[in-house]
Amino acid sequence: MDRNELAQEIFDTSHLEGSFTLRSGQVSSEYFDKYLFESNPELLTEIANQLSELIPEGTEVLAGLEMGGIPIATALSLKTGIPAILVRKKAKDYGTAKLAEGAAFNGKKVCVIEDVVTTGGQVVMSSNDLKARGAEIEYVICVIERDIEGRENLKKEGLELLSLFTMEELK
Repeated sequence: MDRNELAQEIFDTSHLEGSFTLRSGQVSSEYFDKYLFESNPELLTEIANQLSELIPEGTEVLAGLEMGGIPIATALSLKTGIPAILVRKKAKDYGTAKLAEGAAFNGKKVCVIEDVVTTGGQVVMSSNDLKARGAEIEYVICVIERDIEGRENLKKEGLELLSLFTMEELK
């Protein structure tokens, strides 16, 4: 499947119209239900195939953010052999009290994986939490870059966003 075909498949599978409140608080007349493409094995495989080409050289760990980044990071890990961590929005307050489960990441080059980036707020928070625990983070990869604001907010935090598609490309 080429890039244009993948864009069309993602759009056809997950584009919804109506009134939707986004995580950022913004209200939108359209929404991409990412779980519809993330739960489709054929689409997820092709997304991983194409996203894998965006992974920066030297990446040692893929960090899938709760919840949508986790299946994408897992698929990328299977495709590339790069270990993954599964990152919670906040550290659990029981058991091991970990923020991230999986591979060791302290002192390693970590690439954050997200499904959709609008303002980048959760990406910034999670990246800062991981950095505080020893991760070296410069790059964020996403499937859909919904708004340029996200790219700009990440840049202010020293993070470079690499996206498979912008919202305009999917339309």
